[in-house]
Order: sequence, then C-alpha cells, then structure tokens
Amino acid sequence: MAKEIVLTGVTTTGTPHLGNYVGAIRPAIEASRQDNTESYFFLADYHALIKCQDPERVKQSRLEIAATRLACGLDTDKATFYRQSDIPEIAELNWLLTCVTAKGLMNRALCLQRRR
Repeated sequence: MAKEIVLTGVTTTGTPHLGNYVGAIRPAIEASRQDNTESYFFLADYHALIKCQDPERVKQSRLEIAATRLACGLDTDKATFYRQSDIPEIAELNWLLTCVTAKGLMNRALCLQRRR
C-alpha cells in the first residue's frame, strides 16, 4: 500500500500559541507517527515576506516555531523538517511556473481537481 504524503507549512511571522498546538501542531505530529504516512513540515519563510517586513521578527518566529515543533515531539527520523528558503528549487519552480502558467488556467485546474 502506498504511503499517504502530508505537507504542512507554517508562516514564520508569529509566536506559537495554545490554539496552534490544539488545532495544528498536535494533530500533525500524531499523523507523522503513523506508519502509512510520509510527512513533510516546513517553515514558510518565503510566505512571511508578504506579511512582515521585519527580518528580526521573522528570524525569531522561525526559531520559536522550530523549537515548538521539536519540543512537542516531532521526530525528524520519521518526518522531514525544513526551512523553505533552504531549497532554491522552490523559488526557481515558482518563477518558471509563473512565466508559463496563467492564473486562469491554474484556477480551472484547481476546480477540476476539486470535482474528483
């Protein structure tokens, strides 16, 4: 049986709080412990660029979010945990796709996927 792939990203603009733990952190970490799941967790620091123009705040948030995930039991032997900006192919792929893919086409593709 194929493993289910789960991708979870967190924008690095704030401090984790109890609501994050109950609603996102705990369920995601529990799911990552399942044998039939391949989990990827990332710190969405590129996404933070549009929400926060304070580099020190983004850095502090990135550290707080990473520390929280690890303290709550994220097992990096069972899940991949990375910072979005550490993978240059993400920005490269975004640039390539925006050059050749119209937003209307992406919207139609999303609608078709939701109908399945």
